[in-house]
Amino acid sequence: MISFKHIFIIALFTFSFNAFSQTVYPKITGYFGIMHPIATFSSEQTSVNFRDYYAVGFPTGINIWKSQKIGFSFEVVPNIRVQGNSDKVTNLLFHPGVLVALGNGYTFAGRAAFESSGRYGITPVLNKTVIKSDNCSYYVALPLPVRFGNDHPASFTVGFQFGIAF
Repeated sequence: MISFKHIFIIALFTFSFNAFSQTVYPKITGYFGIMHPIATFSSEQTSVNFRDYYAVGFPTGINIWKSQKIGFSFEVVPNIRVQGNSDKVTNLLFHPGVLVALGNGYTFAGRAAFESSGRYGITPVLNKTVIKSDNCSYYVALPLPVRFGNDHPASFTVGFQFGIAF
């Protein structure tokens, strides 16, 4: 005869497999962040954010991890600029890329960049998960956009990004 004790042990044993099971791939995650370009360098000028204007981007995306080490990311970034009494969306960035997990919470994202302003280029990003919980994680990132096109000289930007992934 099966007692309540036996049923409890069998149920506990069965459900414990889910707690210790490995992540199933592909794995889909989403994120939202805030990106501050710190300084932009080109042959014509050096622009510093927070001095004469304030620019901010809101990267929002979906990551599809093929394995524990490699994935694909689809990101869209609306960018806003505030200067004097004027504020506006300056462009919308389409930002697909490849993700490479480097270990210890670090991830490299190699992104192609296509801006609605007519600029294009690449954006290497180094990302670090700083707080990880059961439901979400918080990250900081160093994006380094390189842009070309639209009758402007090539430019290089150093930025700072932080956000939440879920």
